[in-house]
Amino acid sequence: MKSIKPGRGPSAMNTIGSIVAAIFGVFWTLGAFRIGSPMPLPLFGVIFIVIAIIQAIYNYKNATGKDRMSLYDITDPEEESDPLDKYLKNNSTGSNNYEDIGIKPDIDVIYCPYCGSKTKEEFAYCPRCGKKINDI
Repeated sequence: MKSIKPGRGPSAMNTIGSIVAAIFGVFWTLGAFRIGSPMPLPLFGVIFIVIAIIQAIYNYKNATGKDRMSLYDITDPEEESDPLDKYLKNNSTGSNNYEDIGIKPDIDVIYCPYCGSKTKEEFAYCPRCGKKINDI
C-alpha cells in the first residue's frame, strides 16, 4: 500500500523553525523572570521550550530517517517502509490480501483518494474505508 509521508525539505525547515521557537522560549522565560512577573508567564516559556524541542526532534527524524511517520509524500513500500504498517495492516474486510476482494496486483488498480487503498475503477466505494470514490 502506498504511504503518504512528509517531504524531507519541509521537515528540515520545520526542524529549523522549532529550534528558533525554542530559542524564543528561552528569551521569553528569562525575560519573564527578570521583570519579576507572576509564575504562569515563565512557566509558559518553559512549556513553549519543551514543545519546541519535541517538534524539533520529530521533524529532524522525518528529515533524516528512513523510517518516517506518514503524512505527505506518496511512496511505495519498496521505496520506504511505513513504521505504522505493523499497526494498520488489516483492512475493513479483515484481509491483508487484495486478491481476496477481487483486485489483481497492478491490473485495473486505482487508489482511494481518502485512505490510499487499492481499488478498482468500477468500485463505487472503497473496500477499506467505505467512502464513495467515483465522484472525484
